[in-house]
Amino acid sequence: MFTRRISRLIAATAAVAVAALSASCSDDDSDALHVYSGRHYGIEKAFEQFTKDTGIKVVFLTGNDGELRERIAAEGEETKADAYITVDAGNLAAAAAQGLFQPIDSSVLAQAIPAELSDPDGLWYGLTVRVRTIVYNTDLLAAEDVPATYEELAEPTWKGRVCMRNSTSVYQQSLVASLIAAHGEEEALRIVKGWAGNAEIFATDELILDALADGLCEVGVTNHYYLARRYDENPNFPVGLVWANQDDRGAHVNVSGGGVTKHSRHPEEAQRFLEWLATDGQKVLIGDNHELPANPAIEPDQVLVDRFGVDFLADPLDAATIGSLNADAVRLMDEAGYE
Repeated sequence: MFTRRISRLIAATAAVAVAALSASCSDDDSDALHVYSGRHYGIEKAFEQFTKDTGIKVVFLTGNDGELRERIAAEGEETKADAYITVDAGNLAAAAAQGLFQPIDSSVLAQAIPAELSDPDGLWYGLTVRVRTIVYNTDLLAAEDVPATYEELAEPTWKGRVCMRNSTSVYQQSLVASLIAAHGEEEALRIVKGWAGNAEIFATDELILDALADGLCEVGVTNHYYLARRYDENPNFPVGLVWANQDDRGAHVNVSGGGVTKHSRHPEEAQRFLEWLATDGQKVLIGDNHELPANPAIEPDQVLVDRFGVDFLADPLDAATIGSLNADAVRLMDEAGYE
């Protein structure tokens, strides 16, 4: 079985990766829209299409979320960043708490993006939706035998049968934040302790899917689109998905999103960029990644409809609350002994 040591090594390797310049930021680009992006997949096509549609040139920097936030903060009024795009409500909330965003007054964004997927003060807006839910080995379990809730994965019967993401993953932190919101800290701590006792811990969702396919565990938790991408490669990939907690609060939903930076030199263009991503650019942004559109007027891609069905109950907990509970979730996982 993959070991915790391997997972830690992969996590450490990822942690030392530095932000990489994906397009030159020379003085000649002073009139361009500069975007710092912690989101890597599908973003270049969106930039290219935005430029084709609007004539606004985009120069972008991709890298580690935390490093990009620190860079924007360190650059201060001299930053070239006009917009910051990232994944997960925890990262967006962290950027807002650091004072990196300016409020956006946009009827386009307010109409396109549901309030629960956005910051209540208009500092950032969700642009795509990802569901962190339960996946399982289809050769080892029938769908009806799969745990129906995140909470069930903490029960003793699942000891040694579960694969889960490590505590440094913002995806896992947000899932734990949703448990705190649903149950309070005492009960959430009990659940996470159960996970810690039951699960083999992995550094990436991809490794969890590999372990499931190899029969090294029976059930796990990943973001839905990782599995959808595996079906692109292999329609017979032996892992299935169930939408979690359908008989109570619903499956945990999170976002990728962005905002206009506080010291943007081109705030109007940055706002226009976010408005485009929330409307005409939704399909391009989602691309081949199989996320769900944040704009409910946009149809989800056919792979999700065909393989998973998208008529499911989603946890109505708003993304801003998830982000605000991130620090509590990190502390709780540490207390629970969850690696």
